[in-house]
Amino acid sequence: MENIKAELYKLCQQFIEQRINTAETALEQAREASNDDTKSSAGDKFETTREMMQQDISRNKRLLMDARQNLQVLESLKDHTATEVVKSGSLVYTTEGNFYISISVGQLTFDGKTYFAISALSPIGQLLLGKQAKDNITFNQKKYVILEVA
Repeated sequence: MENIKAELYKLCQQFIEQRINTAETALEQAREASNDDTKSSAGDKFETTREMMQQDISRNKRLLMDARQNLQVLESLKDHTATEVVKSGSLVYTTEGNFYISISVGQLTFDGKTYFAISALSPIGQLLLGKQAKDNITFNQKKYVILEVA
């Protein structure tokens, strides 16, 4: 189980590092475009373009900040050992799917099996926290029975 968690951790790490790289690239491109823009005779058009570029820069800064925060959350789970109770870093096997309580990445595939990397703050993550094997939860009118917590 620890091997599976380590591999899922790596997949989440790759996902978040890609998000950071994408946000950094987009931010740099937006800054370059903003610096390259010169004022034309159409003043209103210039101001509108400038404002749109500033909004793009702000949006990319927020995306980058969010990705870095997710990386910090993920790093706090790096050496997480198995417990009987679901908490951040747990791998939870249920009758309706397998969940890695970490950061919101979505569906991951490892060794031919599907896992869902979810945040402990997500609706289903909150329902799973504190539960243990043989407990059950209901999410979207579907019953999930916890088979194992690792």
